[in-house]
Amino acid sequence: MLQTRSQVAGDLPARDDGNRDGRKSFSWRDYRDLLIAAHQQLDGPIVLIRDNPNVHKAAGLRESAESRDWLTIHYLSPYVSDLNPVEGIWSLLRRGWLSNVAFSTPEHLVQTVRRGLRHIQYRSDLIDGCLAETSLTIRPA
Repeated sequence: MLQTRSQVAGDLPARDDGNRDGRKSFSWRDYRDLLIAAHQQLDGPIVLIRDNPNVHKAAGLRESAESRDWLTIHYLSPYVSDLNPVEGIWSLLRRGWLSNVAFSTPEHLVQTVRRGLRHIQYRSDLIDGCLAETSLTIRPA
């Protein structure tokens, strides 16, 4: 069975931005390790389509990807939110679970986002709609 990103990444260290209540995030090394773990689990090639945060374009990650024939990375253009199905997911969250809520703590916000994502995860029609809005199609190779 395929593991989720959080299960695969469970052993990967999170990076702390130094703020007491700051966001924990992956470094380029953590992304590299996640991709290697996914490749080992899937036992096949990986095509990754990324947006443009700096960590996604780090030289180390790029060099690591170039040395792996099973990994192909494509980057979205910086201003193509219309081609990114994730933007539709965020739109659903903003218009639904996150609208008209005064969050009392950062944890309250995180819980609400997770609840919304879990709901969306099991509604393939919502996900299909987000993909359809991009005019992109998924075709098996």
